[in-house]
Amino acid sequence: MKLSVLDQSVSLAGSTEDAAIRDTLDLAVFCEGLGYHRFWLSEHHSLPTIVGSAPEVLMAAIAARTSRIRIGSAGVMLPHYSSLKVAEQFRVLEALAPGRIDLGVGRAPGGDMRTAQALNPHGFGSADHFPGQIQDLLAWTANQRHKGIDAHPRGAFAPELWVLGSSDYGAQLAAQLGLPYAFAYFFTDGQGAEQAIETYRQLYRGSERRPLASPTLCVWALAADTEAEARHHALSRERWRVDRGRGVLRPLLSPDVVAERGFTDDEMLTVAPMRERGFVGSAAQVAQKLRALAERFELGELVVNCWAHDPAARRRSYELLATEFALART
Repeated sequence: MKLSVLDQSVSLAGSTEDAAIRDTLDLAVFCEGLGYHRFWLSEHHSLPTIVGSAPEVLMAAIAARTSRIRIGSAGVMLPHYSSLKVAEQFRVLEALAPGRIDLGVGRAPGGDMRTAQALNPHGFGSADHFPGQIQDLLAWTANQRHKGIDAHPRGAFAPELWVLGSSDYGAQLAAQLGLPYAFAYFFTDGQGAEQAIETYRQLYRGSERRPLASPTLCVWALAADTEAEARHHALSRERWRVDRGRGVLRPLLSPDVVAERGFTDDEMLTVAPMRERGFVGSAAQVAQKLRALAERFELGELVVNCWAHDPAARRRSYELLATEFALART
């Protein structure tokens, strides 16, 4: 089974946001060496925790430092932008890394509505045009003259377009257009995944590039040398999830700080289900859960997202999973 990575450039308490961006670049090189198939980057805006606001820029930097791993957006929040401009950006990226570019798109704002308005002052109702925007992208990224316009630079390869989502909407759209589909399992702790993937497979209309349905799940997972160590590092994300539910957003806290503070009984109502459904533990434990998930959904690839306050712990998690899944290291 293939494993891929989704990185969100998470800012860390005690560090700086620009350091998070540089860490993303280093992690991409590291994961390529471990044998991961793709390295995807998210797009979020006006958030103090997830600071990767321009995946296309990060992709260019990663392309210059890697040679094999596929590089992608997960995703470009398309309603903020012109489809032609996005197509041009990704045609440039394809020129930099031929045959290695994924263009994942979503219709969510990637932030609050005030920020969405600032990103696209004339964008009211633009999400309604999402299907048409994707069809425009399909033409322009594939070297086709479309609406009397060409997207340059042209080349031998075309970015592979993915639809991202956490509901049936994206699943239906991807199926109708014959595109691969990635469900954000970690957004919902898996809720709605079965229905979305089943809908996608049932409605799928094969395309020339993708004759068969190609779904995947993006999951959050953290492995360590021991289960106790993994659960300690996971405290940082657990605290973030609890705080986010109260509208408090900030850089990721150290697990030592979180452990010292602990969780109230009310907060444990949020934390306990996360721990029950989560992919946290030793390498063998996490790998077993990931394999079971892939088998249940009949998947040949999973995309793994990992948060840890200590960058070394995050790298160790990806390293352990690469070993468990016998990825081909370079």
